[in-house]
Amino acid sequence: MEEDLGPGVKDTLCDTCAIQLDRVSQITDLTDRETELLNQPNRSVNANIPVRMDDGEIEVFSSFRVQYNNGRGPTKGGIRYHPGVDVSEVKELAFLMTLKCAVANIPFGGAKGGVQVDPDRLSAGELERLSREYVKAFYSDIGPRTDIPAPDVNTDGRIMAWMRDEYESISGHQAPGVITGKPVDFDGSEAREYATSLGGAVILDEFVAESKIQPKESKVAIQGFGNVGSNLAVFLNGRGYDIVAVSNAAGGIYDSSGINVSQLFDSYESSEDLFAFGSKRISNAELLTLDVDVLIPAAIEDQITMDNVEQVRANVILEMANGPTTPKGDEYLAANDVSVLPDILANAGGVTASYFEWVQNTTNEYWSEKRVRDKLTTHMQEAFADVQSRKSSSEHVGTWREAAYLDSIESVLQAERYRGNATE
Repeated sequence: MEEDLGPGVKDTLCDTCAIQLDRVSQITDLTDRETELLNQPNRSVNANIPVRMDDGEIEVFSSFRVQYNNGRGPTKGGIRYHPGVDVSEVKELAFLMTLKCAVANIPFGGAKGGVQVDPDRLSAGELERLSREYVKAFYSDIGPRTDIPAPDVNTDGRIMAWMRDEYESISGHQAPGVITGKPVDFDGSEAREYATSLGGAVILDEFVAESKIQPKESKVAIQGFGNVGSNLAVFLNGRGYDIVAVSNAAGGIYDSSGINVSQLFDSYESSEDLFAFGSKRISNAELLTLDVDVLIPAAIEDQITMDNVEQVRANVILEMANGPTTPKGDEYLAANDVSVLPDILANAGGVTASYFEWVQNTTNEYWSEKRVRDKLTTHMQEAFADVQSRKSSSEHVGTWREAAYLDSIESVLQAERYRGNATE
């Protein structure tokens, strides 16, 4: 069911960002030029990619790359393979990446890419040919100093390796920094695989310390047991949090006395493995309304809406998915004093580690796992402190989301002012 956001406005991820931007403009004065800079991407490129399939037939795939803003540095953002990808989704994810890089204080702008495809129906050979053709189509638009792709939904280190190789085949020289999220033994970075989860754990640590909450007295529910959710469960369990519920696309499990997270993580291979580890089987909808201290949506967008927000009983929401809370849901949570740690802050550990990988590639200096983890922890702590300072320093900033958006938008606009593209 769609929320009523006003005349002619539907509740999509695209519109969600526009609404949040409008809220920021009500807190701080933005000139028309500044609003125009934030509302439109620098560059949007579409390509129809022909790929020869295993049966000899040619199939054409719609593909996209949006470079939203490069005021703060080369643009950065993942490439997703999904049948529902379209240019509007890619545009708004690129907008979110712009803010995420700024709030994490890394010298990148925001970008995103995508291919309209169901990768599950492709053979390994077809998937490789598609990935290489994507690089051919966008070769002139990407580069280590221009726009650096990374994995996203349904893409991984293997695909990034193919893409890097194709770029180097075309350019005729080594360019490990053209793409991040590569396998560690192919110039990738240690700790990259779980960096998003570690970053989220650090943000929750900082919030808990600031709020004087005791982790060992806190019950946590995590929606999504993919890479991000499963690793986050391990990190939080090790910190003393009581993980009482987790879920995947097929449903979830709940155990009021706590789930054996380490055992589940070690044995989890498929959806059905999940259901042997909880005293009660629940739906994803039920998980969102459990009586817990911390709720972590770590799956897909638009999970907390006006249809269910009144049943949400958590005191803290850590957004590890992109856009899991709709604007109306967000308004309700704010009015009821629920602290929402927003996606552009909470899940910024992934792009921060990607930045570390790019630095290592461009300097040809490779770091230990401990060094990456330590640097990531410090970086996320500093990002939290900046947002916290913004939240506490203005009487007009009421929520963590408003503080994060305001902090990141002002950072982007300051870069544009230095470049002469915005009013001093």
